[in-house]
Amino acid sequence: MVIGWKLHGDGKTPPPGEVVRPDERLSWPRTAGIGAQHVVAMFGATFVFPVVMGLDPNLSIMMSGVATILFLLLVGGRVPSYLGSSASFVGAAAAMRAAGGDSATVTGAILVAGLVLAAIGLVIHFLGGHVVQRVFPPVVTGAVVMLIGFNLAPVVATVYWPQDQWVALATLCFAVLSAVLLRGFWARVSILLALVFGFGLSWLLDATAGKVTSVLPGQNLLDAAGKACAKEGPYCVATAFPHDRIALSGVKAADWFGFPSLHAPDFKTSAILLALPPVIALIAENTGHVKAVAAMTDEDLDPVLGRAIAADGVGTVLATAVGGSPTTTYAENIGVMAATRIYSTAAYYVAAIVAIAFGLCPKFGALVAATPGGVLGGITVVLYGMIGLLGAKIWIENRVDFADPVNLVPVAAAIILAIGNVTLKITDDFPLQGIALGTIAVLLGYHALNAVAGVRRGPDGTGGGVIAPSEREIGGPVRPPTTGDAPD
Repeated sequence: MVIGWKLHGDGKTPPPGEVVRPDERLSWPRTAGIGAQHVVAMFGATFVFPVVMGLDPNLSIMMSGVATILFLLLVGGRVPSYLGSSASFVGAAAAMRAAGGDSATVTGAILVAGLVLAAIGLVIHFLGGHVVQRVFPPVVTGAVVMLIGFNLAPVVATVYWPQDQWVALATLCFAVLSAVLLRGFWARVSILLALVFGFGLSWLLDATAGKVTSVLPGQNLLDAAGKACAKEGPYCVATAFPHDRIALSGVKAADWFGFPSLHAPDFKTSAILLALPPVIALIAENTGHVKAVAAMTDEDLDPVLGRAIAADGVGTVLATAVGGSPTTTYAENIGVMAATRIYSTAAYYVAAIVAIAFGLCPKFGALVAATPGGVLGGITVVLYGMIGLLGAKIWIENRVDFADPVNLVPVAAAIILAIGNVTLKITDDFPLQGIALGTIAVLLGYHALNAVAGVRRGPDGTGGGVIAPSEREIGGPVRPPTTGDAPD
């Protein structure tokens, strides 16, 4: 059922052992309360990621609500999910801006990635979910997620952290302590709490210690003669100058109600190439989300896996077409469902409507945009590291065997290519760099090595080719290929 829900029991909290299914609901006041929990759960990451990518957080919040409604309609209400801002494109966005791109370049490239994701979702829908495991086994998806996170380390070191290192350090410590010491809901929003803490600390330091002297990216660009420059380069660099940590002039000038500013996307081939690798991460995220919901509701959702992936792609296209950030299904909201045992899609419609209302408040967006760079420095240390380690989590959960060189070698090469931001110039106008190069290396390298290993070992897996010296010496059988694409 797309819209319309049966009342579960008496409309109150479900009895022990029971769950509120996606096509059911509690009383509307209770449903509204659960919807509010979903808003709070997704809120921190959904507005942090647009800020980190240099996009309008107001517009991103509003479009996340629109994309969520679209998602629920496309999956026929069978997969409860909130489509918040995706972290997968943060590294690509940073690389695009470093190469001189603006917000239109970023959203245009991600829009194309959304189209690719939607097309892949349609293919999966018609061919079956097994194609995901074959083309993107856990060893590949884990590597892509890891290199997306760790490729961002230079952004922290060169952009955010230097703006105010002591605020960054304090915010980092607060985020770590909050995640470890707090429990339940508060632990899940530890990043949001750290942002509020850092904001408050920055305001206190502005009032007591005065201005901080540091470099603000894109500001105060001077050449060797001290003249203003339009663009940073080898003879034109940003210089440190005293400034307030928090600039609230934009907040005071913003209206309480109004539409966010929209902008059209711009399409550049070099930027599009950077935006395509995260599509693999989104496939993994959506697949994991659908599998988790299926396990919790004891329902077979494999038939709608392709539709869910395609719906996320369509949501990303819709959001970026007007200047918003890309979308993805949110694990934070999985936590709310697991804690409450309420999987009603009615609560997600409520959450989406609330998010749209937030997006129509420019003053809120201006306040978010005023987040000090030092605060983002402390948060992104944890955030980017967590993104990277999610790749390791995929490997562990799927028991990927790194004793097999078919798994080990392409992953090792890809991660170094991405972290080192290595560039391969195909032509002067067509470079492959960092995330894009690392993704191609692990995807093609894994499948090529797996094919070669299969021929070498023979059709029965016992060695139809040359036996390695070590195997000949010990007289043992050749180990059958281990792809890491399924748990034991």
